[in-house]
Amino acid sequence: MKDPFSLRLSELVRQIYPDLNADILGSQIVDAFWPEDRHRRKRGRKPGNGFWSERDALVITYGNSIVDGAHKPLDLLHDFLDRNLRGVTNGVHILPFFPFTSDDGFAVSDYRAVNPVLGDWSDIQRIGSEFKLMSDLVLNHVSSQSAWFHDYIQGHAPYDKFFFEASPEDDLSEVVRPRTHPLLREVETADGTKHVWCTFSHDQVDVDFRNPEVLLEFLRIMRMHVDNGVRIIRLDAVAFVWKEVGTNCIHLPQTHAIVRLMRLLCDYAAEPVILLTETNVPSLENLSYFGNRNEAHVVYNFSLPPLLLHAMLSGTARYLVKWQAAMPPAQLGCAYLNFSASHDGIGMRPAEGILTEEQKDAMIGVVRRYGGEVSMRALGGGRESPYELNITFFEAMKGTLKGEDGWHVERFVASQTIVMALEGIPAFYIHALLATPNDHDKVAKTGMKRAINRHNWDYGALQALLDDPQSHTSQVLEALKARIRLRGRQPAFHPNGTQFTLQIDDRIFGVWRQSIDRDQSIFALHNVSDEEVELNPVALNLIEGDTWTDLITGETIAHADYPIEFAPYQCRWITNRAY
Repeated sequence: MKDPFSLRLSELVRQIYPDLNADILGSQIVDAFWPEDRHRRKRGRKPGNGFWSERDALVITYGNSIVDGAHKPLDLLHDFLDRNLRGVTNGVHILPFFPFTSDDGFAVSDYRAVNPVLGDWSDIQRIGSEFKLMSDLVLNHVSSQSAWFHDYIQGHAPYDKFFFEASPEDDLSEVVRPRTHPLLREVETADGTKHVWCTFSHDQVDVDFRNPEVLLEFLRIMRMHVDNGVRIIRLDAVAFVWKEVGTNCIHLPQTHAIVRLMRLLCDYAAEPVILLTETNVPSLENLSYFGNRNEAHVVYNFSLPPLLLHAMLSGTARYLVKWQAAMPPAQLGCAYLNFSASHDGIGMRPAEGILTEEQKDAMIGVVRRYGGEVSMRALGGGRESPYELNITFFEAMKGTLKGEDGWHVERFVASQTIVMALEGIPAFYIHALLATPNDHDKVAKTGMKRAINRHNWDYGALQALLDDPQSHTSQVLEALKARIRLRGRQPAFHPNGTQFTLQIDDRIFGVWRQSIDRDQSIFALHNVSDEEVELNPVALNLIEGDTWTDLITGETIAHADYPIEFAPYQCRWITNRAY
């Protein structure tokens, strides 16, 4: 009789590959993820919230975000983390560190090597031994210059069946597109002219998961990540991995089954492995990757960046509150990853149905005024729509819809404080932590709009700014470090602590958080406007008899005698029990 793991594995295999022998393929999957020198747990981990705590916070960075021309960038990254973020953030997401040909790492040419320009596996392992390490499993596509694709062109097995082909005559009108280039790329192969599928660029050729050999190869790569110290695996662009001509080719049932299969393997892995899905889509589509507590452990809170940007630019939290109030708490064993900025732009699709076209147009106007760019996606019929805003989040906080003002740093710090307060795990892009300005030179050099937010800091120049208390870089990093440390001491900020969205004043974004043991409550209140605001304490229902303290300022908050005052962009975390 089969054990629960084998039964579940066979069921998933049949969902993905109904025409294949589930027992044989299941055995191959086990061999791929657990080679002879690896063993799986006898029992799978039960869903629970022990994988993370209020002490968890991540930094997102490229391996070469810091350079000096003399040392390995991964050595410099380790030094920066050790000097500036030890005891502050305990996790690091190193964006694709493999050899690549384009898209800053996301056109992987060799999945089994570290880009020698950055360092080697020992550098990755060292960082992974000191921080919770996240890496990218770029599983939708590979570089057109990879050995895999060269073997495909030459007709060499097994790679001759590794890539998704279609015909220009096929009806592809329903395919959801994140880009504007032609979907199919014509290539000459040993077997004649073929048209391969390219979701993201013609240098990023989509693999064909209908071939189980593709799945097995990525499971071997997934195991390699784990063996090298990775404990959070980010499934890049996972929504697109399964294609069927005549469908929209996004979120198909087989895609979800593949995520469930990977989650099953993680749950039975001896190592504590967290699965994170990257799906930059409208909120309900994004939430579907939690499954029934059996898909991703963690999903990105993709609606947060554009709605947070809108709140800070407009001075009203109304739409941010409306969205947050409708967000379900993460299921047991699941969590949100909250962020404002990443290596990509600020996605506009997650704001669909929440912000009006006029509101989005106003945001676009401000982003362009502050030196940003706008990337488009194809809708079909020659139509296009804004896909993402390309700008550093710090530069986007220069002013409001009314123009630039003197609240730049305060506005930015307030935006990041909101990220820290929400249910979930906070993540901070390195260029947000460092108040990095737009890199227009890199955009001009690469011809890529996203390069505006992918600056390579010279370590000496960066250190000089960090040593200068008057620099934006120093001011922002010190302010955020203090608040991240403060957050990490508060049980109410556990990623699964209770959250209730407050509706008190359109200029105040507020949530009530409570620790899992119900011992600590925090009213996290954030003024998103350039106006002074007074709030009646009665509106918060502060329990009489408790002493309420603002964690950020140290002030005692009276129950009803005096209004709670907020300066422009001031944040208050009011608690009954300070830690």
